[in-house]
Amino acid sequence: MRTHTGPEDWRAANRAMWDERVPIHLASDYYDQDGFRRDRDVIRDFEAAEVGDVTGKSLLHLQCHIGQDTLSWAHRGAARVVGLDFSEPAIEAARELAAEVGIGPDRATFLTADVYDAAQAVAASAAAPPAYDVVYTGLGALCWLPDIRRWAETAASLVAPGGFLYLAEFHPLTDVLDDESASRVAYDYFSRDAWVDESPGTYTDFSAPTVHNRRVEWQHTLGDVVSALAAAGLRLEFLHEHDMTMFQRFGSLARGDDGYFRLPADRPRVPLMYSLKATRPRP
Repeated sequence: MRTHTGPEDWRAANRAMWDERVPIHLASDYYDQDGFRRDRDVIRDFEAAEVGDVTGKSLLHLQCHIGQDTLSWAHRGAARVVGLDFSEPAIEAARELAAEVGIGPDRATFLTADVYDAAQAVAASAAAPPAYDVVYTGLGALCWLPDIRRWAETAASLVAPGGFLYLAEFHPLTDVLDDESASRVAYDYFSRDAWVDESPGTYTDFSAPTVHNRRVEWQHTLGDVVSALAAAGLRLEFLHEHDMTMFQRFGSLARGDDGYFRLPADRPRVPLMYSLKATRPRP
C-alpha cells in the first residue's frame, strides 16, 4: 500500500474550508434544500439499485456533510441512520434538516467526528448502534483522506456480520486526464503527493466570496481502495465502473436527459465514476 505525503495542517485547513462553505451550500440551487424538504430523496438511481432495499436496516453514512443522503436512506425505509462528519456546522444543519422533514432522533443521529475516529465516536454515543447493516460513503469523500488503509479499517470495523460497505466515488482515472477534453493523460495516476489548492468559491458557486480557501486532497488508485478493503477483512461483491458523472468535470462532457454528464457519443468511453459493495462474512 502506497504512503501518501502532505502538509501537517491538512485536517485543520480542510475543516475550516468546509465549515465556511456550509451556509453557501445550504443556500445553493445545487443542494436545493426546499426541494429536499418536499421530496426527501436525493439518492442516485444506480445507488438505489446497488444498495437494494434498506427497509428495517441500520445505516451509517461516513462524511455525510449536511445530511441529505443520510436522511434519504431514512426516507427509503432504513430503521436507523447515523451521519458522521468532521464539520460541526454541517452536522448542525443536518440535525435541523432532520427535524424539518419529521425524522426524529429515534431514527436519525448525527455525530461530529473525524472519519478516522468514527469507531470511537459511535462507541461514545448512546444513540448510535455499535455496528451497521450498511456503511455508506457517498461521492467525493475519499479524496480528503491521506491514508486509505486506515479509512478501510475504520469503515470495516463498523460493518455488522452479514452487513456491507457501499462506496460510490468519482473514478481515479478522472484525476489524470486533461481538464478540457479528457482525451489525453496529463497527470500521474500513481501520485503520492497531496494536491494543495487555494482557489476561492465552491463547487455550488465558483464565484462565492470565501476566506478559508486552502484545501488538501489526495488521489487513490482503484487498486489501493480495493486492496485496503480486502486487507480489512471485507469480501468484494462487485466493482462497477460507470461512464457518467454528476457534474461537468471536463469541458467536453454533455448533460443527458437523465441528468448525468457523459462524453460525446462519437468519443471512446472511459469510466467517470465507480461503485463497489464489500461484505463482512458471518462467523
